[in-house]
Amino acid sequence: MRKITLIIITILACFKLHASQPAPYRTGDLIFQDLDCGGLCDAIETVTESYKDYRFSHIGMVYINKGDTMVIEAIGKGVRLTPVDSFLNRTTVNVHGRLKKKYRHLIKEAIDFSLKKLGTAYDDEFLYDNGKYYCSELLYDAFKYANNGQPFFTLEPMTFKQPGTGDFFPVWKAYYEKLGVSIPEGKPGCNPGGLSRSGKIEIIR
Repeated sequence: MRKITLIIITILACFKLHASQPAPYRTGDLIFQDLDCGGLCDAIETVTESYKDYRFSHIGMVYINKGDTMVIEAIGKGVRLTPVDSFLNRTTVNVHGRLKKKYRHLIKEAIDFSLKKLGTAYDDEFLYDNGKYYCSELLYDAFKYANNGQPFFTLEPMTFKQPGTGDFFPVWKAYYEKLGVSIPEGKPGCNPGGLSRSGKIEIIR
């Protein structure tokens, strides 16, 4: 009897361990990150709302090819493929999202669109539809393309102002002054936090 009890306990322990493990990544999965990139990331996280109590400032899409798990992302100089381990090691906050089943037929074309954009310059100005891409903008266009040109995610008016003050964040003022362009206050855009709250995505962990 004691031996049977021990076997049952072992089975239950293994089941619990297995259940606690994160689901493996699939092509088309989204990884949301809270990056520590200084004032800009802090400003983005302050004015955008993310899933639950997270503060997301970056997002990438998983692409598995010939056994290699990569992440398609727009970061640094532009759109690129990054090994998933390198992507995850940037931060301790990585949250795994997946399109709900009824939308997964869009993944292939969204991936194809994104791969064709590899090497496209990073959108430093954060202006939608200017031929360049920031992280969530790439995914917005990828899924719009896959959805027969109809918006899949949502564009919303962007703000670069400190909540409750009406004043621009100093870090944004300095940033756009250096670029030599006006701050695109109120222009349409998207962000990782907004995508994480989409009803078309389920958060796995």
